[in-house]
Amino acid sequence: QVQLVESGGGLVQAGRSLRLSCAASGSIFSINAMGWYRQAPGKQHDLIAAITSGGSTNYSDSVKGRFTISRDNAKTTVYLQMNSLKSEDTAVYYCNLQGVDTTGRYLEVWGQGTLVSVSS
Repeated sequence: QVQLVESGGGLVQAGRSLRLSCAASGSIFSINAMGWYRQAPGKQHDLIAAITSGGSTNYSDSVKGRFTISRDNAKTTVYLQMNSLKSEDTAVYYCNLQGVDTTGRYLEVWGQGTLVSVSS
């Protein structure tokens, strides 16, 4: 069984920063990519940042230049540094992992979600 545990959400004023963390544990053989999605009230679930096993990153236009995705040396914890936050960044943020488990099966796991609220 594989789990993703997220932390770091909260209430912050516009223009300030927050950092989200997502720690993976369990029967993971390999990780192909990890990413952050978000869902604002009444909107769809969108990918905003991802990092591959090789370290390549990509960002949605809405966060490019403000958010940075990174990971630890063990490559099992991923971070999302969010700077210059705007009210439109208010959403529930979800961590996602895609990889292979120790039985050789494809793996896709979601975190429980963490709420980020940005006040203007």
